[in-house]
Amino acid sequence: MAPDDAYSTVLVYTTWPSLVEAEAAGRAIVADGLAACVNIMPGMISLYRWQGEIERAEEVVMILKTRSDLAEPVAQAVRARHAYDTPAILFIPVSGGDAEYLAWIEDETEE
Repeated sequence: MAPDDAYSTVLVYTTWPSLVEAEAAGRAIVADGLAACVNIMPGMISLYRWQGEIERAEEVVMILKTRSDLAEPVAQAVRARHAYDTPAILFIPVSGGDAEYLAWIEDETEE
């Protein structure tokens, strides 16, 4: 099935407080077939407003590659494994890309 036939690809962006937590969650989410691939990028500094105060945190970025119909199940899996009360979870639609790569994402996340 071509990627455009039934599914579209989405990137799920999130952050984690540590590399260990991100890797454990990413491995579980890929093992569960919810994402084809997880990219983990340590070394991010976040500055943000939380409860009226400016906060600074060292975090890890995680980008999960999945089908759009799995975005919410991925978000639920992130929330279930996350230490934050309100983890960053953003869905970023993919408007194109290498057809073989998009097909691979679809194939790796099929039931």
